Amino acid sequence: MEVQNSDLEQLYAGTFRSIEAGMIMTGKVISKKTDAIVVDIGYKSEGFIPIDDFTQDELKELKEGSDIEVLVSSIRDSEGTITLSKSRAKIMKTQKMLQQSFDEGAIVDGRIVERTKGGFFVDIGGVKAFLPGSHYDVKPLRAVDDVVGQQCRFKVLKLNNKLNNVIVSRRAVVEEEKKMKKSQTLLNIKEGMVVKGAVKNVTDYGVFIDLGEIDGLLHISDISWGRINHPADYFNVGDEVEVLVLKYDQDSEKVTLGYKQKKSDPWLDIETRYADGKTVTGKVVGITDYGAFIELEEGVEGLVHVSELDWSARPGHPSKYLEIGDAVDVVVLKIENNQRRISLGIKQLKPKPWELVAERYAVGQKVTGKVRTITDFGVFVGMPEGVDALIHISDIFWTKHIKHPSEVFKLRQKVEAVVLNLEPDKKRMLLGVKQLKPDPWTNEIPQRFKIGSDVNCKVLRVSEYGLFVEIEDSVEGLVYASEIVKNTGEDYVEGTLIKARIIKLDFEQRKIGLSMVAALDSRDSRDSRDSRRREERDSPETKDE
Repeated sequence: MEVQNSDLEQLYAGTFRSIEAGMIMTGKVISKKTDAIVVDIGYKSEGFIPIDDFTQDELKELKEGSDIEVLVSSIRDSEGTITLSKSRAKIMKTQKMLQQSFDEGAIVDGRIVERTKGGFFVDIGGVKAFLPGSHYDVKPLRAVDDVVGQQCRFKVLKLNNKLNNVIVSRRAVVEEEKKMKKSQTLLNIKEGMVVKGAVKNVTDYGVFIDLGEIDGLLHISDISWGRINHPADYFNVGDEVEVLVLKYDQDSEKVTLGYKQKKSDPWLDIETRYADGKTVTGKVVGITDYGAFIELEEGVEGLVHVSELDWSARPGHPSKYLEIGDAVDVVVLKIENNQRRISLGIKQLKPKPWELVAERYAVGQKVTGKVRTITDFGVFVGMPEGVDALIHISDIFWTKHIKHPSEVFKLRQKVEAVVLNLEPDKKRMLLGVKQLKPDPWTNEIPQRFKIGSDVNCKVLRVSEYGLFVEIEDSVEGLVYASEIVKNTGEDYVEGTLIKARIIKLDFEQRKIGLSMVAALDSRDSRDSRDSRRREERDSPETKDE
Protein backbone atom coordinates (compact mmCIF):
# COMPACT_ATOMS: atom_id res chain seq x y z
CA MET A 1 0.00 0.00 0.00
CA GLU A 2 1.36 3.37 -0.92
CA VAL A 3 1.62 6.13 1.59
CA GLN A 4 0.54 9.59 0.55
CA ASN A 5 3.04 12.48 0.89
CA SER A 6 0.76 14.35 3.24
CA ASP A 7 0.49 11.35 5.46
CA LEU A 8 4.27 10.98 5.47
CA GLU A 9 4.69 14.61 6.56
CA GLN A 10 2.23 14.07 9.38
CA LEU A 11 4.07 10.94 10.43
CA TYR A 12 7.41 12.81 10.56
CA ALA A 13 5.87 15.75 12.35
CA GLY A 14 4.62 13.49 15.10
CA THR A 15 8.14 12.37 15.85
CA PHE A 16 9.50 15.90 16.43
CA ARG A 17 9.01 18.34 19.27
CA SER A 18 7.07 21.51 18.92
CA ILE A 19 9.86 24.07 19.17
CA GLU A 20 9.65 27.84 19.26
CA ALA A 21 12.20 30.61 19.67
CA GLY A 22 12.80 31.48 23.32
CA MET A 23 12.33 27.96 24.62
CA ILE A 24 14.88 26.42 26.97
CA MET A 25 15.45 22.73 26.38
CA THR A 26 18.02 19.98 26.81
CA GLY A 27 19.92 18.65 23.79
CA LYS A 28 22.73 16.23 23.07
CA VAL A 29 26.08 17.23 21.59
CA ILE A 30 26.54 15.61 18.18
CA SER A 31 29.83 17.09 17.10
CA LYS A 32 32.33 19.88 17.69
CA LYS A 33 33.20 22.06 14.68
CA THR A 34 35.63 24.93 14.39
CA ASP A 35 32.92 27.57 14.45
CA ALA A 36 30.05 25.87 16.28
CA ILE A 37 28.83 23.00 18.38
CA VAL A 38 26.17 20.82 16.72
CA VAL A 39 23.35 19.80 19.06
CA ASP A 40 20.39 17.49 18.57
CA ILE A 41 17.35 18.98 20.30
CA GLY A 42 14.82 16.49 18.86
CA TYR A 43 13.89 18.66 15.92
CA LYS A 44 13.94 17.80 12.24
CA SER A 45 17.21 19.67 11.89
CA GLU A 46 20.20 20.06 14.23
CA GLY A 47 20.88 23.20 16.20
CA PHE A 48 24.11 25.17 16.24
CA ILE A 49 25.75 26.96 19.18
CA PRO A 50 28.38 29.54 18.18
CA ILE A 51 31.80 28.50 19.39
CA ASP A 52 32.36 31.82 21.16
CA ASP A 53 29.46 30.99 23.49
CA PHE A 54 31.86 28.72 25.37
CA THR A 55 34.93 29.36 27.43
CA GLN A 56 38.09 27.42 26.72
CA ASP A 57 37.62 25.34 29.85
CA GLU A 58 34.04 24.53 28.87
CA LEU A 59 35.16 23.44 25.39
CA LYS A 60 37.76 21.10 26.89
CA GLU A 61 35.18 19.40 29.06
CA LEU A 62 32.53 19.20 26.31
CA LYS A 63 32.24 15.75 24.70
CA GLU A 64 30.07 14.17 22.00
CA GLY A 65 26.98 12.65 23.57
CA SER A 66 27.00 15.12 26.48
CA ASP A 67 23.71 16.64 27.51
CA ILE A 68 23.56 20.40 27.34
CA GLU A 69 20.89 22.95 28.24
CA VAL A 70 20.29 25.56 25.54
CA LEU A 71 18.00 28.42 24.52
CA VAL A 72 16.42 28.39 21.06
CA SER A 73 17.51 31.75 19.67
CA SER A 74 16.04 31.48 16.15
CA ILE A 75 14.52 28.94 13.75
CA ARG A 76 15.04 29.26 9.98
CA ASP A 77 13.11 26.37 8.47
CA SER A 78 13.67 27.70 4.98
CA GLU A 79 17.42 27.41 5.54
CA GLY A 80 17.09 24.36 7.74
CA THR A 81 19.06 25.92 10.61
CA ILE A 82 18.35 26.45 14.30
CA THR A 83 20.52 28.86 16.30
CA LEU A 84 21.02 27.94 19.98
CA SER A 85 22.64 29.68 22.97
CA LYS A 86 24.10 27.97 25.98
CA SER A 87 24.96 31.19 27.85
CA ARG A 88 21.51 32.74 27.40
CA ALA A 89 19.90 29.52 28.59
CA LYS A 90 22.05 29.62 31.67
CA ILE A 91 21.24 33.27 32.31
CA MET A 92 17.51 32.79 31.88
CA LYS A 93 17.59 29.82 34.21
CA THR A 94 19.60 31.84 36.70
CA GLN A 95 17.17 34.73 36.39
CA LYS A 96 14.29 32.43 37.27
CA MET A 97 16.24 31.03 40.17
CA LEU A 98 17.21 34.51 41.42
CA GLN A 99 13.63 35.69 41.20
CA GLN A 100 12.45 32.69 43.18
CA SER A 101 15.20 33.25 45.76
CA PHE A 102 14.26 36.92 46.06
CA ASP A 103 10.55 36.13 46.42
CA GLU A 104 10.95 33.24 48.86
CA GLY A 105 14.13 34.28 50.69
CA ALA A 106 15.89 31.16 49.45
CA ILE A 107 19.65 30.76 49.32
CA VAL A 108 21.69 30.76 46.09
CA ASP A 109 25.25 29.60 45.42
CA GLY A 110 27.85 31.78 43.77
CA ARG A 111 31.56 32.47 43.47
CA ILE A 112 33.25 35.73 44.38
CA VAL A 113 35.19 36.58 41.21
CA GLU A 114 36.37 40.16 41.49
CA ARG A 115 37.03 42.96 43.95
CA THR A 116 35.44 46.31 43.19
CA LYS A 117 34.81 49.61 44.90
CA GLY A 118 32.74 49.08 48.02
CA GLY A 119 32.62 45.30 47.71
CA PHE A 120 32.90 42.38 45.29
CA PHE A 121 31.38 40.95 42.13
CA VAL A 122 29.82 37.52 42.43
CA ASP A 123 29.17 35.10 39.58
CA ILE A 124 25.82 33.36 40.08
CA GLY A 125 25.11 31.06 37.18
CA GLY A 126 26.58 33.52 34.67
CA VAL A 127 24.93 36.57 36.24
CA LYS A 128 27.21 39.17 37.82
CA ALA A 129 25.86 40.29 41.20
CA PHE A 130 27.25 42.89 43.62
CA LEU A 131 28.22 41.92 47.17
CA PRO A 132 28.70 45.01 49.41
CA GLY A 133 31.76 44.70 51.65
CA SER A 134 29.62 45.15 54.77
CA HIS A 135 27.50 42.17 53.70
CA TYR A 136 30.34 39.67 53.49
CA ASP A 137 30.27 38.69 57.18
CA VAL A 138 28.91 39.65 60.59
CA LYS A 139 32.46 40.62 61.57
CA PRO A 140 34.54 43.37 59.93
CA LEU A 141 36.41 42.02 56.94
CA ARG A 142 40.20 42.16 57.27
CA ALA A 143 41.90 39.87 54.73
CA VAL A 144 40.11 41.31 51.67
CA ASP A 145 42.32 39.64 49.09
CA ASP A 146 41.56 36.18 50.48
CA VAL A 147 37.88 36.59 49.60
CA VAL A 148 38.22 36.47 45.81
CA GLY A 149 37.71 32.92 44.52
CA GLN A 150 35.54 31.75 47.42
CA GLN A 151 32.43 29.69 46.69
CA CYS A 152 29.72 30.97 49.05
CA ARG A 153 25.99 30.99 49.73
CA PHE A 154 24.01 34.22 49.40
CA LYS A 155 20.62 35.80 49.77
CA VAL A 156 19.27 38.14 47.09
CA LEU A 157 18.63 41.62 48.48
CA LYS A 158 17.74 43.44 45.26
CA LEU A 159 16.83 42.33 41.71
CA ASN A 160 15.56 43.91 38.47
CA ASN A 161 14.26 42.27 35.31
CA LYS A 162 17.34 43.05 33.24
CA LEU A 163 19.62 41.45 35.81
CA ASN A 164 21.94 44.43 35.62
CA ASN A 165 21.41 45.35 39.26
CA VAL A 166 21.55 42.27 41.44
CA ILE A 167 22.67 42.79 45.05
CA VAL A 168 23.37 39.83 47.32
CA SER A 169 24.38 39.27 50.95
CA ARG A 170 26.49 36.55 52.46
CA ARG A 171 26.07 38.09 55.93
CA ALA A 172 22.32 37.42 55.86
CA VAL A 173 23.04 33.71 55.33
CA VAL A 174 25.62 33.67 58.13
CA GLU A 175 23.24 35.44 60.53
CA GLU A 176 20.44 33.01 59.72
CA GLU A 177 22.72 30.00 60.20
CA LYS A 178 23.97 31.40 63.50
CA LYS A 179 20.44 32.02 64.68
CA MET A 180 19.38 28.47 63.82
CA LYS A 181 22.50 27.01 65.42
CA LYS A 182 21.96 29.09 68.58
CA SER A 183 18.33 27.99 68.81
CA GLN A 184 19.37 24.37 68.49
CA THR A 185 22.10 24.81 71.14
CA LEU A 186 19.72 26.48 73.62
CA LEU A 187 17.16 23.76 73.00
CA ASN A 188 19.60 20.96 73.83
CA ILE A 189 21.70 22.47 76.61
CA LYS A 190 21.07 21.25 80.17
CA GLU A 191 22.83 21.65 83.48
CA GLY A 192 25.13 18.75 84.32
CA MET A 193 25.73 17.70 80.72
CA VAL A 194 29.16 17.52 79.09
CA VAL A 195 29.45 19.63 75.93
CA LYS A 196 32.12 20.37 73.37
CA GLY A 197 33.13 23.82 72.25
CA ALA A 198 35.91 25.97 70.86
CA VAL A 199 37.90 28.47 72.92
CA LYS A 200 36.85 31.91 71.67
CA ASN A 201 38.70 34.23 74.06
CA VAL A 202 41.09 33.94 77.01
CA THR A 203 41.02 36.63 79.74
CA ASP A 204 42.61 37.13 83.15
CA TYR A 205 39.47 35.90 84.90
CA GLY A 206 38.43 33.02 82.65
CA VAL A 207 37.82 31.52 79.22
CA PHE A 208 34.91 32.11 76.83
CA ILE A 209 33.91 28.99 74.92
CA ASP A 210 31.71 28.92 71.81
CA LEU A 211 29.16 26.15 72.33
CA GLY A 212 27.31 26.80 69.08
CA GLU A 213 26.57 30.51 68.59
CA ILE A 214 26.27 30.95 72.34
CA ASP A 215 29.24 31.61 74.60
CA GLY A 216 29.78 29.96 77.94
CA LEU A 217 32.14 31.29 80.61
CA LEU A 218 34.67 28.98 82.21
CA HIS A 219 35.80 30.96 85.25
CA ILE A 220 39.42 30.70 86.35
CA SER A 221 38.30 29.12 89.64
CA ASP A 222 36.63 26.26 87.72
CA ILE A 223 39.61 25.37 85.52
CA SER A 224 41.63 23.31 87.97
CA TRP A 225 41.39 21.97 91.51
CA GLY A 226 44.92 23.23 92.00
CA ARG A 227 46.83 26.49 91.68
CA ILE A 228 46.41 28.42 88.41
CA ASN A 229 48.26 31.60 87.57
CA HIS A 230 46.47 32.43 84.32
CA PRO A 231 43.91 30.65 82.10
CA ALA A 232 46.38 30.92 79.21
CA ASP A 233 48.47 28.28 80.99
CA TYR A 234 45.70 25.79 80.15
CA PHE A 235 43.91 27.07 77.01
CA ASN A 236 44.59 28.81 73.70
CA VAL A 237 42.16 30.45 71.30
CA GLY A 238 40.83 27.83 68.88
CA ASP A 239 41.30 24.84 71.20
CA GLU A 240 38.53 22.26 71.08
CA VAL A 241 37.56 21.47 74.66
CA GLU A 242 35.10 19.36 76.57
CA VAL A 243 33.42 21.10 79.51
CA LEU A 244 30.62 20.59 82.00
CA VAL A 245 27.54 22.84 82.13
CA LEU A 246 27.36 24.05 85.73
CA LYS A 247 24.53 26.55 85.35
CA TYR A 248 22.21 27.72 82.56
CA ASP A 249 19.97 30.79 82.87
CA GLN A 250 17.34 30.66 80.13
CA ASP A 251 16.23 34.27 80.61
CA SER A 252 19.68 35.81 80.25
CA GLU A 253 21.02 32.94 78.11
CA LYS A 254 24.11 32.81 80.35
CA VAL A 255 26.00 29.55 80.60
CA THR A 256 28.51 28.83 83.37
CA LEU A 257 30.98 26.07 82.60
CA GLY A 258 33.35 23.89 84.58
CA TYR A 259 36.49 22.02 83.61
CA LYS A 260 37.88 20.76 86.89
CA GLN A 261 34.49 19.21 87.74
CA LYS A 262 35.12 16.47 85.19
CA LYS A 263 37.42 15.02 87.85
CA SER A 264 36.49 14.29 91.45
CA ASP A 265 37.56 16.70 94.18
CA PRO A 266 40.97 15.42 95.43
CA TRP A 267 40.21 16.66 98.96
CA LEU A 268 37.28 14.26 99.40
CA ASP A 269 39.55 11.37 100.43
CA ILE A 270 42.71 13.31 101.24
CA GLU A 271 43.33 11.56 104.56
CA THR A 272 43.48 8.16 102.89
CA ARG A 273 46.52 9.29 100.88
CA TYR A 274 48.32 11.59 103.28
CA ALA A 275 48.77 10.74 106.95
CA ASP A 276 50.52 12.75 109.66
CA GLY A 277 54.23 11.94 109.70
CA LYS A 278 54.27 10.55 106.16
CA THR A 279 57.12 11.61 103.87
CA VAL A 280 55.98 12.58 100.37
CA THR A 281 57.47 14.28 97.31
CA GLY A 282 56.05 17.47 95.84
CA LYS A 283 56.89 20.41 93.60
CA VAL A 284 57.51 23.99 94.77
CA VAL A 285 54.81 26.15 93.16
CA GLY A 286 54.94 29.31 95.26
CA ILE A 287 57.32 31.18 97.57
CA THR A 288 56.30 33.94 99.99
CA ASP A 289 57.86 35.71 102.95
CA TYR A 290 56.17 33.30 105.34
CA GLY A 291 56.87 30.00 103.60
CA ALA A 292 56.70 27.86 100.46
CA PHE A 293 53.72 26.16 98.80
CA ILE A 294 54.28 22.58 97.69
CA GLU A 295 52.00 20.85 95.16
CA LEU A 296 51.57 17.22 96.20
CA GLU A 297 49.21 16.41 93.33
CA GLU A 298 46.87 18.38 91.07
CA GLY A 299 44.54 20.26 93.35
CA VAL A 300 46.40 19.49 96.58
CA GLU A 301 48.93 21.96 97.98
CA GLY A 302 50.57 22.19 101.36
CA LEU A 303 52.48 24.97 103.09
CA VAL A 304 55.96 24.65 104.53
CA HIS A 305 56.02 27.53 107.00
CA VAL A 306 59.31 29.40 107.22
CA SER A 307 59.77 28.02 110.74
CA GLU A 308 59.60 24.47 109.34
CA LEU A 309 62.30 25.00 106.71
CA ASP A 310 65.29 24.82 109.02
CA TRP A 311 66.16 24.09 112.63
CA SER A 312 67.72 27.53 112.95
CA ALA A 313 65.97 29.87 115.39
CA ARG A 314 66.02 32.57 112.72
CA PRO A 315 65.86 30.89 109.31
CA GLY A 316 66.39 33.02 106.23
CA HIS A 317 63.88 33.85 103.50
CA PRO A 318 62.34 30.71 101.94
CA SER A 319 63.93 31.66 98.60
CA LYS A 320 67.32 30.85 100.16
CA TYR A 321 66.24 27.25 100.57
CA LEU A 322 63.92 26.58 97.61
CA GLU A 323 63.18 27.65 94.03
CA ILE A 324 59.99 27.46 91.99
CA GLY A 325 59.84 24.10 90.21
CA ASP A 326 62.07 22.25 92.68
CA ALA A 327 61.11 18.67 93.52
CA VAL A 328 61.36 18.34 97.28
CA ASP A 329 60.68 15.75 99.99
CA VAL A 330 58.43 16.95 102.82
CA VAL A 331 56.83 15.54 105.95
CA VAL A 332 53.07 15.81 106.50
CA LEU A 333 52.63 17.59 109.85
CA LYS A 334 48.91 18.29 109.97
CA ILE A 335 45.83 17.96 107.72
CA GLU A 336 42.89 20.33 108.11
CA ASN A 337 40.42 18.91 105.61
CA ASN A 338 37.60 21.36 106.33
CA GLN A 339 39.87 24.30 105.57
CA ARG A 340 41.70 22.48 102.75
CA ARG A 341 45.06 23.00 104.41
CA ILE A 342 48.06 20.73 104.85
CA SER A 343 51.01 21.78 107.00
CA LEU A 344 54.32 20.39 105.79
CA GLY A 345 57.85 20.35 107.14
CA ILE A 346 61.33 20.02 105.67
CA LYS A 347 63.55 20.45 108.71
CA GLN A 348 62.15 17.21 110.14
CA LEU A 349 64.14 15.36 107.47
CA LYS A 350 67.39 16.96 108.66
CA PRO A 351 69.43 16.12 111.81
CA LYS A 352 68.65 18.38 114.76
CA PRO A 353 71.40 21.02 114.90
CA TRP A 354 72.02 20.80 118.66
CA GLU A 355 72.61 17.08 118.30
CA LEU A 356 75.28 17.87 115.69
CA VAL A 357 76.77 20.55 117.94
CA ALA A 358 77.07 18.05 120.79
CA GLU A 359 78.91 15.66 118.47
CA ARG A 360 81.24 18.20 116.87
CA TYR A 361 82.27 20.66 119.61
CA ALA A 362 83.87 20.64 123.05
CA VAL A 363 84.84 23.27 125.63
CA GLY A 364 88.16 24.87 124.73
CA GLN A 365 87.81 24.17 121.00
CA LYS A 366 88.44 26.98 118.53
CA VAL A 367 85.49 27.70 116.18
CA THR A 368 84.60 30.11 113.38
CA GLY A 369 81.28 31.74 112.59
CA LYS A 370 79.62 34.95 111.37
CA VAL A 371 78.01 37.64 113.48
CA ARG A 372 74.24 37.41 113.06
CA THR A 373 72.94 39.67 115.83
CA ILE A 374 74.46 42.46 117.93
CA THR A 375 72.88 43.28 121.32
CA ASP A 376 73.78 45.46 124.31
CA PHE A 377 75.17 42.48 126.19
CA GLY A 378 77.05 40.73 123.39
CA VAL A 379 76.92 39.26 119.88
CA PHE A 380 75.33 36.07 118.54
CA VAL A 381 77.50 34.12 116.16
CA GLY A 382 75.90 31.80 113.60
CA MET A 383 77.46 28.34 113.55
CA PRO A 384 77.50 26.10 110.44
CA GLU A 385 74.97 23.73 112.05
CA GLY A 386 72.37 26.50 112.17
CA VAL A 387 72.60 27.42 115.86
CA ASP A 388 73.63 30.71 117.45
CA ALA A 389 76.38 30.96 120.05
CA LEU A 390 76.81 33.97 122.36
CA ILE A 391 79.96 36.01 122.88
CA HIS A 392 79.23 38.05 126.02
CA ILE A 393 80.55 41.60 126.16
CA SER A 394 82.75 40.62 129.09
CA ASP A 395 84.49 37.99 126.95
CA ILE A 396 85.66 40.36 124.24
CA PHE A 397 88.71 41.97 125.95
CA TRP A 398 90.85 41.08 128.98
CA THR A 399 91.78 44.63 129.83
CA LYS A 400 89.38 46.99 128.04
CA HIS A 401 85.83 47.94 128.89
CA ILE A 402 83.56 48.84 125.94
CA LYS A 403 80.18 50.51 125.97
CA HIS A 404 78.66 48.40 123.23
CA PRO A 405 79.77 45.33 121.18
CA SER A 406 79.15 47.30 117.96
CA GLU A 407 82.39 49.13 118.73
CA VAL A 408 84.20 45.92 117.87
CA PHE A 409 81.91 43.80 115.65
CA LYS A 410 79.82 44.27 112.52
CA LEU A 411 77.00 42.13 111.14
CA ARG A 412 78.14 39.20 108.98
CA GLN A 413 81.70 39.71 110.20
CA LYS A 414 83.71 36.48 110.36
CA VAL A 415 84.79 35.75 113.94
CA GLU A 416 87.18 33.24 115.50
CA ALA A 417 86.46 32.31 119.12
CA VAL A 418 86.89 29.64 121.80
CA VAL A 419 84.07 27.46 123.18
CA LEU A 420 83.65 28.44 126.85
CA ASN A 421 80.48 26.54 127.73
CA LEU A 422 78.36 23.98 125.89
CA GLU A 423 74.86 22.86 126.96
CA PRO A 424 73.12 21.28 123.93
CA ASP A 425 70.15 20.10 126.03
CA LYS A 426 69.46 23.75 126.96
CA LYS A 427 70.33 24.94 123.45
CA ARG A 428 73.10 27.12 124.83
CA MET A 429 76.64 27.70 123.64
CA LEU A 430 79.01 30.38 124.99
CA LEU A 431 82.07 31.64 123.14
CA GLY A 432 84.94 33.94 124.02
CA VAL A 433 87.27 36.02 121.89
CA LYS A 434 89.66 37.23 124.56
CA GLN A 435 90.42 33.62 125.46
CA LEU A 436 92.34 33.29 122.18
CA LYS A 437 95.22 35.06 124.04
CA PRO A 438 96.71 34.41 127.50
CA ASP A 439 95.19 36.33 130.41
CA PRO A 440 97.54 39.35 130.97
CA TRP A 441 96.38 39.60 134.60
CA THR A 442 98.17 36.35 135.34
CA ASN A 443 101.76 37.34 134.54
CA GLU A 444 102.13 40.40 132.33
CA ILE A 445 100.32 43.00 134.46
CA PRO A 446 101.71 41.87 137.85
CA GLN A 447 105.22 41.98 136.46
CA ARG A 448 104.80 45.32 134.72
CA PHE A 449 102.94 47.40 137.29
CA LYS A 450 103.84 47.89 140.99
CA ILE A 451 102.31 49.90 143.86
CA GLY A 452 104.00 53.30 144.08
CA SER A 453 104.89 53.43 140.40
CA ASP A 454 104.05 56.67 138.57
CA VAL A 455 102.43 56.02 135.17
CA ASN A 456 101.19 57.98 132.15
CA CYS A 457 97.44 57.78 131.66
CA LYS A 458 94.77 58.87 129.17
CA VAL A 459 91.27 59.72 130.39
CA LEU A 460 88.66 57.37 128.92
CA ARG A 461 85.55 58.62 130.72
CA VAL A 462 84.54 60.71 133.72
CA SER A 463 82.19 59.36 136.38
CA GLU A 464 81.11 60.09 139.93
CA TYR A 465 83.67 57.52 141.09
CA GLY A 466 86.54 59.33 139.45
CA LEU A 467 88.42 59.14 136.17
CA PHE A 468 88.60 55.88 134.24
CA VAL A 469 91.90 55.92 132.44
CA GLU A 470 94.01 53.79 130.11
CA ILE A 471 97.39 53.07 131.70
CA GLU A 472 100.38 52.96 129.40
CA ASP A 473 98.12 51.98 126.45
CA SER A 474 97.53 48.54 127.94
CA VAL A 475 95.12 48.28 130.85
CA GLU A 476 92.37 50.31 132.47
CA GLY A 477 92.48 51.82 135.96
CA LEU A 478 90.51 54.22 138.12
CA VAL A 479 91.77 57.51 139.54
CA TYR A 480 89.60 57.78 142.64
CA ALA A 481 87.53 60.94 142.94
CA SER A 482 89.33 61.81 146.21
CA GLU A 483 92.71 61.46 144.48
CA ILE A 484 92.08 63.86 141.63
CA VAL A 485 94.06 67.10 141.67
CA LYS A 486 91.38 69.77 141.73
CA ASN A 487 92.81 73.22 141.11
CA THR A 488 94.51 72.68 137.80
CA GLY A 489 92.58 75.34 135.92
CA GLU A 490 91.18 72.84 133.42
CA ASP A 491 88.42 70.18 133.21
CA TYR A 492 89.19 66.53 132.64
CA VAL A 493 87.65 65.20 129.43
CA GLU A 494 88.08 62.11 127.30
CA GLY A 495 91.57 62.07 125.84
CA THR A 496 93.21 64.23 128.54
CA LEU A 497 96.74 63.03 129.39
CA ILE A 498 97.62 62.90 133.10
CA LYS A 499 100.21 61.53 135.54
CA ALA A 500 99.09 59.25 138.37
CA ARG A 501 100.54 56.84 140.93
CA ILE A 502 99.45 53.24 141.42
CA ILE A 503 98.15 52.98 144.95
CA LYS A 504 96.16 49.73 144.70
CA LEU A 505 96.52 46.44 142.79
CA ASP A 506 93.80 43.76 143.02
CA PHE A 507 94.66 41.02 140.53
CA GLU A 508 91.76 38.79 141.51
CA GLN A 509 89.21 41.58 140.95
CA ARG A 510 91.30 42.86 138.02
CA LYS A 511 91.37 46.42 139.36
CA ILE A 512 94.06 49.09 139.55
CA GLY A 513 93.59 52.17 141.78
CA LEU A 514 95.42 55.41 141.02
CA SER A 515 96.13 58.76 142.65
CA MET A 516 96.99 62.02 140.96
CA VAL A 517 97.58 63.66 144.40
CA ALA A 518 100.28 61.17 145.40
CA ALA A 519 102.00 61.61 142.06
CA LEU A 520 101.87 65.39 142.48
CA ASP A 521 103.17 65.28 146.09
CA SER A 522 106.04 63.12 144.96
CA ARG A 523 106.80 65.53 142.17
CA ASP A 524 106.66 68.52 144.56
CA SER A 525 108.98 66.78 147.06
CA ARG A 526 111.36 65.94 144.29
CA ASP A 527 111.27 69.51 143.07
CA SER A 528 111.95 70.80 146.65
CA ARG A 529 114.97 68.51 147.03
CA ASP A 530 116.31 69.63 143.69
CA SER A 531 115.79 73.25 144.67
CA ARG A 532 117.66 72.83 148.00
CA ARG A 533 120.52 71.15 146.19
CA ARG A 534 120.78 74.01 143.74
CA GLU A 535 120.73 76.53 146.63
CA GLU A 536 123.47 74.67 148.51
CA ARG A 537 125.55 74.42 145.38
CA ASP A 538 125.25 78.12 144.65
CA SER A 539 125.84 79.44 148.30
CA PRO A 540 129.11 81.53 149.09
CA GLU A 541 130.15 79.05 151.69
CA THR A 542 130.07 76.27 149.20
CA LYS A 543 132.00 78.32 146.71
CA ASP A 544 134.68 79.22 149.28
CA GLU A 545 135.15 75.62 150.10
